[in-house]
Amino acid sequence: MADYSSEAGHWYDPRTGEPRYTYKNAKGEEKNTTLREARKYGWVPSVTGIMDGAMRWNLVNWMVDQGILAALTMPRNENEPEEEYIKRIKTDSKEQAKKAAERGKIIHGYVERGFLGLEIEPEGKPFFESARKALYEACGDVEWKAEKSFATSRFGGKVDLHSDRHVIDAKSTDKDLSKIQIWDDHAMQVGTYREGLKIGHAQGGILYIHTKTAESKLIWISESDLVKGWKCFSALLDYWYAKSGLEVL
Repeated sequence: MADYSSEAGHWYDPRTGEPRYTYKNAKGEEKNTTLREARKYGWVPSVTGIMDGAMRWNLVNWMVDQGILAALTMPRNENEPEEEYIKRIKTDSKEQAKKAAERGKIIHGYVERGFLGLEIEPEGKPFFESARKALYEACGDVEWKAEKSFATSRFGGKVDLHSDRHVIDAKSTDKDLSKIQIWDDHAMQVGTYREGLKIGHAQGGILYIHTKTAESKLIWISESDLVKGWKCFSALLDYWYAKSGLEVL
């Protein structure tokens, strides 16, 4: 199975717009980029990396849910100290979260490859076809650009899908799609992506893809929320630079 990595916490070159997720050290070894290399080479942080500095309640709630589910399925051993019991629950919940994230990356990869015109594994085709159908029903016949990276003088990112009139972020979920909703950080991410792509009046939305049924649902984000999201990100960006001390070349 191919490895489809996410862009969270990554870095970009503002001169080319290209990702700089890794670098080569003096020994020629490939290492993950850190703040030190970004400062040295003048690279900028990712949108999602900046957003990690804000409280994201949907993510917090999801993490709490994982902890509760782990506790419900993991009985306490006889005479087990509370500290050890809590430690086991945390370990199990982290493992479940890791599996969910890995599953999400695989599904994201199916959709990415489909829109790039690349071959998809048979088990991945239902996810791509479902995503394509949902977008066609909402947007019509659009020529989608997939996984486009960009960088401004202060931030960069990689957009799942966009056209001249749309910016779409794809997210996997195991929740009931009839009850799914969007959150403030979704508006922040999509609103910032369209600014980074220089298509500030594009429609923005979240494409949810169910991890088990392969069903897809597109939810549009209102223009007012997208504008608000961009303003919130801009303030958070100033905070991040003040805190990190990273100077932009």
